[in-house]
Amino acid sequence: MDYEKLVSVMRKLSLEAGEKIMEIYDRNDFDVKSKSDNSPVTAADKAADAIISAGLRAAFSDVMLVTEEQSATHKARGDTFLIVDPLDGTKEFIHRRGDFTVNIALVENGKPTHGVVYAPAKSRMFFTQADGQSVEETGAFAKDVVGAVTPISVSNADNSALMVVASKSHRDQATDEYIAKYQVKDMKSAGSSLKFCLIATGEADIYPRLGRTMEWDTAAGHAVLLGAGGDVVRFDDHRPLLYGKDDFANPFFIAHAPTVELKPA
Repeated sequence: MDYEKLVSVMRKLSLEAGEKIMEIYDRNDFDVKSKSDNSPVTAADKAADAIISAGLRAAFSDVMLVTEEQSATHKARGDTFLIVDPLDGTKEFIHRRGDFTVNIALVENGKPTHGVVYAPAKSRMFFTQADGQSVEETGAFAKDVVGAVTPISVSNADNSALMVVASKSHRDQATDEYIAKYQVKDMKSAGSSLKFCLIATGEADIYPRLGRTMEWDTAAGHAVLLGAGGDVVRFDDHRPLLYGKDDFANPFFIAHAPTVELKPA
C-alpha cells in the first residue's frame, strides 16, 4: 500500500464529502428516511458516500471497500480493506448540533492503521500521516495542499481526576454505572467519532461505549487514537478491538489513554 497516496486521497475525499454535506446541512429543509434497522439516513449520507466510494475505487481498485451506505459491500471479506462511514452522527446532523463527521479508514490484519476524521461543521480535521502518527490540521483545508498540522497525543491521565467523554445520543444507565467506578473530574458529551479524537488530543481520558456500533462507526477514530498513542479494547475482557468480523458489528468497548487504570466490566 502506498500510504502517502492513501492519506492524500482519504483527506481530499473527506473534504469533498464534507463540502457536499454542508451544502445540504445549510438548506432550510432536507428529507430524512429510515433504513431497515430504523436508523435515519439523509441525502447527505448518500451524496457523501457517492463521492467517497467513487474516489476510493478509482484510486485503489485492488483494495476491498466496505461502506455503510452500500449493503452489498457488507458481504465482503478480506484481511485488508477500506471502510467508510460517509456521515457518522446522522442524528446530530438532523438536529443541527454539528457533531457529525466524515470517516474513512484502512484496516490491515484486523487493525485500523490509517484514518481520517473530518468534522465539517466544527472545522476540525484529524488524520494519520503515512508513518502512522496522528495529527490535527488547522487552516483553510485546501483540497490539494495540506495545511498546518500539529502532532497529537493522549493525556498522561490522572486516575484521581479523569476526564470522561460520552455519547450525546446513546447515553444510558449501564454507561453511567460503569463511569461511576472511576474518580471523575468532569465529563464531556460529544457525537460521532469525535469522542475518539478528544482522547487522541488529550482533551479526554476515557470513552466507554456500552451500546451497538458497527466497524464503520469506529475504524477511522480508532486509527487516529492509535496514532496518538491511545487504545481501544473490548469492554468484557480488555483485549484489543479487532476488525473484519463476519457482520462488522462491534462488541461493547472502551477507548482510552494507556495510563487510565481500567476497571472490570
